Amino acid sequence: MSSALQVGGLTRCTTIDFPGELAAVVYCQGCPWQCHYCHNAALIPDQGQQQLDWQQVVAFIHQRRGLLDGIVFSGGEPTAQTALLDAMRTVKELGMKVALHTNGAYPDRLRALLPLCNWVGMDLKAPFDDYETITKCPASGEQARQSAELLRASGVAHQFRTTVAPLLKRNGRIEAMQQMVKSWGEELVLQQQR
Repeated sequence: MSSALQVGGLTRCTTIDFPGELAAVVYCQGCPWQCHYCHNAALIPDQGQQQLDWQQVVAFIHQRRGLLDGIVFSGGEPTAQTALLDAMRTVKELGMKVALHTNGAYPDRLRALLPLCNWVGMDLKAPFDDYETITKCPASGEQARQSAELLRASGVAHQFRTTVAPLLKRNGRIEAMQQMVKSWGEELVLQQQR
């Protein structure tokens, strides 16, 4: 990908994507996983049909300083883009908070981004051993496991959540996921599939 953040969409104001904060959401293009129930499937390719220029997004953020508390980087999978680090730094330099929505596909990149994050929402797709069934990508479960460990150790405020896809309702998968997150001293937030 190019050095400028590839942006596939923008929500100008939200109260639900960054707990306790008034924020805008920048939807980053690209995701290595192929979850069949993805509600942002248009963001999976590296290049989308509706690209927004990152500099125009920065101008919008600049105009909203003092009105918005922060910016959420969502996707797609934001960490798929190496340009995310500089984009987050830009938002911080504008005096705003940063939130990240991630599936944990790139633990090494997540490690570098966590110091810039005020809050992270991590989507857990399945019990780690079942990830490939949903993502269609080998090693995705191990990537997610590493990212979850990094997030838990980071001290950054966060939430683990899952979309209740039909596969998770079978063979005790959702219960196993809830038990795993409970063993971490946290609660798994359930989202209904749309």
